[in-house]
Amino acid sequence: MDFELNVRESRPDVATDWRQNVPTVSKLNRLIRGHIENSFFDVFVRGEISNLRRPSSGHGYFVLKDQSSQLRSVIFRPFLSRLKFDLEDGMEVILHGKVTVYEARGDYQIICDAVEPVGVGALQLAFEQLKSKLEKEGLFEAARKKALPYLPHRIGILTSPTGAAIRDMLHVLERRFPNIEVLLFPVAVQGERAASEIVEALRVAQYWCESRPDRKLDLLIVGRGGGSIEDLWPFNEEIVARAMAQCPVPIISAVGHEIDFTISDFVADRRAPTPSAAAEIAVPEYRELQTKILALQRQLGYLVRRRLEDCRLRVDHLRERLTDPRQALGEQKRLLLDKQRQMLQLMAYQLQMRRARFQATSQLLHSLSPLGVLSRGYSLTSLEPGKTLLRRVASVRPGDTLRTRVADGEVLSQVLSKTPFPS
Repeated sequence: MDFELNVRESRPDVATDWRQNVPTVSKLNRLIRGHIENSFFDVFVRGEISNLRRPSSGHGYFVLKDQSSQLRSVIFRPFLSRLKFDLEDGMEVILHGKVTVYEARGDYQIICDAVEPVGVGALQLAFEQLKSKLEKEGLFEAARKKALPYLPHRIGILTSPTGAAIRDMLHVLERRFPNIEVLLFPVAVQGERAASEIVEALRVAQYWCESRPDRKLDLLIVGRGGGSIEDLWPFNEEIVARAMAQCPVPIISAVGHEIDFTISDFVADRRAPTPSAAAEIAVPEYRELQTKILALQRQLGYLVRRRLEDCRLRVDHLRERLTDPRQALGEQKRLLLDKQRQMLQLMAYQLQMRRARFQATSQLLHSLSPLGVLSRGYSLTSLEPGKTLLRRVASVRPGDTLRTRVADGEVLSQVLSKTPFPS
């Protein structure tokens, strides 16, 4: 809206100097601010976020621009904290607020009280942003998910105590496995306080398990019936997702209908398409389990009987092979005596052979002994004093002493002369 600022023109007949009525910069900016705020107090504007800043004050400052112009923008902390999604540079949005002037700099700007992304709803954008964030942190990985117990003794349910979901789950649990113990943790499942109540209920469930180990919960079901994305939004809150991820009890998420997906479904250890399906997953069918047990009992009985029959046949076979111990002992004694006799015959034979070998060796030794030669008229002569055996005439000189041994003694003699035989 265009506006004009009229300034009284100077007249010669006016005593007062007109310059005294000229407004200061601050006053002019204040006047402009008043005109702008009165004219642009309820404004919608569309553009792209640029130069986004978030100082420690908690406010958000950015420039909203299009191809040819830009507008300074600010969103204060109370309104920024209510946004379900995070503002980002390059995001195309529609702002609502009022246009005002920042008097200190003479800049005009829009103060936002609402922001809506273009092309996708605010809640859907917030969902995608949080899903991407938690997925990068690894909260959706299968490796961190806990296995569900096959037959839980005690189940905790976090849901509204008055909704159809709790009635459906209790009906299915009673039908599938009667008399199973169920603990209800009543919470609001939609509205502003729902997320905090769900987080607190998860803490209470954990405290229950820690303080009552004999009655600890084996499984938790967290969920509600169907509804709009706004109704299901508490199960898309980051505080709920992190509380579920940190809970030590296995969790089944059962939020909405089969086509509904929430952040809780990705974080939970198991997703069920509906609350009734969660109850189906939680416990086995009692009759089916009973049928399996009876079948296993019959199979076990058959295996036991077969094993006993195999053992009986083996005992009979061993009994046939088993002989009288006295008979076996007598047979062992006979074999031992036979072996002893064989050893004695062998020792006698070996002794006889060694005796014959000794006699033959003695005879040979006697025939080769020098003493035997002496008995046949030969003698041995050695040169004194070294008793060197005399073999040649050249080994002695006249005057040497000789020792001659004959069969019955020794004779000492002295060489008088020597006569060598001609060669």
